[in-house]
Amino acid sequence: MPTTVTAHPAAFVTLTAPSFGPVHSRRTGAGGGVMACRPRRDGGTCPHGRPVSCTVRHAADDTRLGQPLCPDCFDYAGAVLWNAHAPELWRRFTMAFRRYLARSAGLRVADLREALTVSFAKVAEYQRRGLVHFHAVIRLDGPGGPDATPPSWATLDLIKAAVDHAAGAVAVSTSAAGDVPAKTHVWGSQIDVRPITTTGDLTDTAVAGYIAKYATKAAECVGTLDRRIRPTDDPADLPVSGHARRLITECLRLAALEEFAGLRLAEWAHMLGFRGHFSTKSRHYSVTLGRLRADRIEHNRRQHDISTGRLPFDDDQVLVIAHWRYLGQGMTPGEALLTAALTGKPLPTLTTGTERRTCPNSS
Repeated sequence: MPTTVTAHPAAFVTLTAPSFGPVHSRRTGAGGGVMACRPRRDGGTCPHGRPVSCTVRHAADDTRLGQPLCPDCFDYAGAVLWNAHAPELWRRFTMAFRRYLARSAGLRVADLREALTVSFAKVAEYQRRGLVHFHAVIRLDGPGGPDATPPSWATLDLIKAAVDHAAGAVAVSTSAAGDVPAKTHVWGSQIDVRPITTTGDLTDTAVAGYIAKYATKAAECVGTLDRRIRPTDDPADLPVSGHARRLITECLRLAALEEFAGLRLAEWAHMLGFRGHFSTKSRHYSVTLGRLRADRIEHNRRQHDISTGRLPFDDDQVLVIAHWRYLGQGMTPGEALLTAALTGKPLPTLTTGTERRTCPNSS
């Protein structure tokens, strides 16, 4: 990557999920103090008789964080289906983002690549309420990638305008199935676009730290499992939080509906319906994963002879390394004795390797 890429306009973008019901949260004020969770001046209860207000100032390790104020009011079907369609929402977002850039420059989308390259790297992070949201680095390069200078009209303001437009323009619809009504899945209202600069609060080093933290954080913050749900598992016995159990159960329930069979919700129930990659990036963003994989393979091959730097075999030679051990042929001696005893036939002669032997008599 050339050092000049740091001068290209780049932003750290966060796209979140919409609300599917109020949950306990930890809010901080402008001074950094912890505020009440969900204060309601008039209080009141939901249709299920539970309070709709929470005046607790939750600690960072409070187990109630992310849990619904009323589980019966929470839209579990909507949450699961949103997780399942989040990758498609991201794909449509990137398409709408490029269309906005092209329109702003007076170009066709097909001609945009001749003037500009949109590079991005994205990671998915689970919120405590069980919904994924995406953090992405979006950078504008010149034609062909980071080696080229972007045009003068490619600015940070253009990135922000394109993000705001694309986030509000895309949607994914699902048809009604069973007792689940038709739904339109969209991004949440909390969209954050922060410029990445060489100095200041959000430098490239700070963003790298954020990405590393998100990349090592899975769905355990929700209280779910780190393995797939087996057919023999009883959801009631799983060591998960109550909220995660409801999400997992909803995945299994919706998976039985023919309309949602293609979402493979049962296979991804432990991920609460999300089945996308936790990290993706465009080909021109940086070194590709294929290049890294090829370099690792080449490095491991050359480690066979470090002292001379020569390979122990020709580059085009294929080595097949295997070890075979003969275990037996036909019935085991025990099975042969049992068969002879039941049928009254003589004991068979068993062959093991090049040795021929007869099973001994046994009482």
